[in-house]
Amino acid sequence: MAANVPLTLESDDRSKDLAEAGVRPPRLVRIGTRIRRGLPRTALALLCGVLLALSFPSVGIWPLSLVAVAGLSLLTHGRTARQGAWTGLVLGLVFMLWLLIWIDVIGYDAWALLSVAEALFVALMGAGLAIVSRLRFWPLWTACLWVAQEWARDRVPLGGFPWGRLAFANTSSPFTPLAALGGAPLVSFAVALSGALLAAAVLALRTREGRERSGRLGLACAAGAVVAGVVGYAIPLPTAGTTAGGPAYAQIGVVQGNVPHAGMDFLGRPMQVLDNHVAATFDLMNKVDAGKLPQPQLVIWPENSSDVNPYNTPEAYAAIMQAAGRTGVPMLVGALVDGPDAQHVMNEGIVWDPKTGPGAHYTKQHPVPFGEYVPFRSILMKYITRLQRVARDFYPGDTTGILQVGPARIGDVICFEVAYDGIVHDAVAKGGRVLVVQTNNATYEHTDQPDQQFAMSRLRAIEHGRAVVIAATSGISAVIAPDGSVVQRTQLATQDELDVRVPLRDSLTLADRVGAAPEWALSLIGLGAVGFAVWTRRRRSGGDADSPAERSEATTA
Repeated sequence: MAANVPLTLESDDRSKDLAEAGVRPPRLVRIGTRIRRGLPRTALALLCGVLLALSFPSVGIWPLSLVAVAGLSLLTHGRTARQGAWTGLVLGLVFMLWLLIWIDVIGYDAWALLSVAEALFVALMGAGLAIVSRLRFWPLWTACLWVAQEWARDRVPLGGFPWGRLAFANTSSPFTPLAALGGAPLVSFAVALSGALLAAAVLALRTREGRERSGRLGLACAAGAVVAGVVGYAIPLPTAGTTAGGPAYAQIGVVQGNVPHAGMDFLGRPMQVLDNHVAATFDLMNKVDAGKLPQPQLVIWPENSSDVNPYNTPEAYAAIMQAAGRTGVPMLVGALVDGPDAQHVMNEGIVWDPKTGPGAHYTKQHPVPFGEYVPFRSILMKYITRLQRVARDFYPGDTTGILQVGPARIGDVICFEVAYDGIVHDAVAKGGRVLVVQTNNATYEHTDQPDQQFAMSRLRAIEHGRAVVIAATSGISAVIAPDGSVVQRTQLATQDELDVRVPLRDSLTLADRVGAAPEWALSLIGLGAVGFAVWTRRRRSGGDADSPAERSEATTA
């Protein structure tokens, strides 16, 4: 009989009639039915991806991150792993494509490939959320899986890409103070837990059986979501720190020289960016001479502030010496210098003394794939000719950026390194009394990227109880207090200078002391919950991955 059924997409009623008649519908009919029934959930997943993207800068409506987490929890609750993976993939694709649109400056292919790669982690998490949703206390396991997903994206592939962590959408929310206890992972955990508890409250209140008990459960979950959100207010922010015999403050000047134009070719002619920073330094000192600003004790230039190698370009060396002589204090200069061989360069922050010239330096440890080096160069260069623009690969450093610049022992991190927990943690744990972020965002000047990176720096200030000094070629340069408040900041695409009295700290927050332990613990708990749920289900179903009820459900969604 089945052979006589036409291969058309029939209505759900027709499919039911066939089932009642003992006829198995053709495969095309079954697929069409599943697609139609899954469309509403797919559309809601897409909406949740948009809401999650809007929670990040530059829009920055952080409560939407809770709504997105709650939405994904509802959409995956009670579903099969395959359905959860699809829902997570849809949300992840929309979210990442929106969040990372600024990468289209490099190329639409790079933007699409990175977004897909990042979305795959969210898809895996979606499968995990569906699996643990049948366990008791599932909101807790849901929050742990969010941390596990971010833990994985922070590390693989090619060293990871941690953009889009829930913590980075909550750098000025009630959850933010939790960073001082467990770093960015604890903030992400609390946001995810609050969102999952909101979802649990909705599910409980929708239950028709045992309305009184369900009502109490729903109210309890809602109360738990509120508690997870406001517990941060009970955490004292590190507004006062200790010093170990060194000066308690340093007067720091920050120079933003600007670039000729934004985009991949921001440098313009050789020496132009360097000349801009020399001119801005002279402008800073003219204001000091006029009594408008205090005399700085050190001056910070941004990443790539010298657009030519000052070690082998006499004109560049002389220009930096002239600027340093004008300030009369040590400067931190950003420059690209020759690497260990002809194929490599190094991205460095160089301490420049006004009398003796260049001294100690820090080499960026985490170059950006495809932007600062080309993985699998010998293969990819044959097919993607645009990669020829990255003529030489950046050689990674292997030491932490602890540098003595005048009276301040700084922890230097360069550009995207501020997104990586371990690099920033080491810069503080190994003696940095103030965090310095040298960055060059000129490539992404008219996008959301500078605001997104700026938000990360605010979170780092609270996480480590350190002032953060940002020096950017074309903005955003800023000084952020240890409590995350913005003391001063510049605008994009301008030449500007800052001159701020910055606190120097030696005390460590709890997050500094525990390091990555909370992230590992929460991730392992989440993965362990998935393993336990799979084992329990297999034992109950006699070894089948899905129970008969779950297989039946999979045919209807």
